[in-house]
Amino acid sequence: MTRDEVLRALEAMAPPVIEPPLSDWEEGEAHRRAAVLVPLVDHDDGLTVIFGQRSKALRRHAGEVAFPGGRIEEGEDEIGAALREAEEEVGLRPEQVRIVARLDTHRAGSGFAMAPHVGLVGPPVDLVPDGVEIEEAFEVPLSFLLDPDNHRRESLFWRGADRWYSVFEYGPRYIWGATATVLVNLLQVLRGER
Repeated sequence: MTRDEVLRALEAMAPPVIEPPLSDWEEGEAHRRAAVLVPLVDHDDGLTVIFGQRSKALRRHAGEVAFPGGRIEEGEDEIGAALREAEEEVGLRPEQVRIVARLDTHRAGSGFAMAPHVGLVGPPVDLVPDGVEIEEAFEVPLSFLLDPDNHRRESLFWRGADRWYSVFEYGPRYIWGATATVLVNLLQVLRGER
């Protein structure tokens, strides 16, 4: 998919769901707000998506693959938080990013209401993980993620029921949970399914 095709699909998408209904496992409204950046790098040979591998030393979500992002601080808006976190975590400078869309809010099992913003990134990109939250930053070709053969569903028993979730494996990278849910939302938009 070319940059222009991606932009057309994002422009044609339905308005994002800002306040999704509560899931059966949620005990109330999420009181913590977060924002993530879904960075699409516009390389000459195709688009890629930037991810970070979280540190194994963290208390929560240790070792997981994530989009750059985090808590929205006092006085910050969603885009400001997503861009600040992307710079802090993977060294992506805000001036390299053009925000092109907002995806559906995702309520994570950790209690966060996560606002994903898609940003088009102009190369060259020199990713520098902070070494505290993010151990490694890497890119995955968008074409790989768009291929239905690279997406599967798995389940686990959690809070009294089987919970199904999406998985993408790219080499040794296991992308699942909230990150995969946001990714599926993006891919549905790009395919014209949402």
